[in-house]
Amino acid sequence: MMVRMWEVRAQPDGFEELLAWICEYAVPNVEHHPSHLDSEVFSSTDDRIVWLSRWRGLPAPLPSPPARLVARPPHSWDFTPVEF
Repeated sequence: MMVRMWEVRAQPDGFEELLAWICEYAVPNVEHHPSHLDSEVFSSTDDRIVWLSRWRGLPAPLPSPPARLVARPPHSWDFTPVEF
């Protein structure tokens, strides 16, 4: 399993719209991918949104958010579980 952590900082006046875009467009856009297992979305009080998606194998590319809604481009990192 692979976990992709995708993080973006919203423009202060675009936070709600960006969160809606992620939940209503971006997540549903990858849910149909055969290797997608599940997704979780988190928000913070400083206009950040984190999307964790779990995959069988390599993650599919995630959609790019509308540029007018973000303070800077999203960053993403891929992780694998650690067994101990």
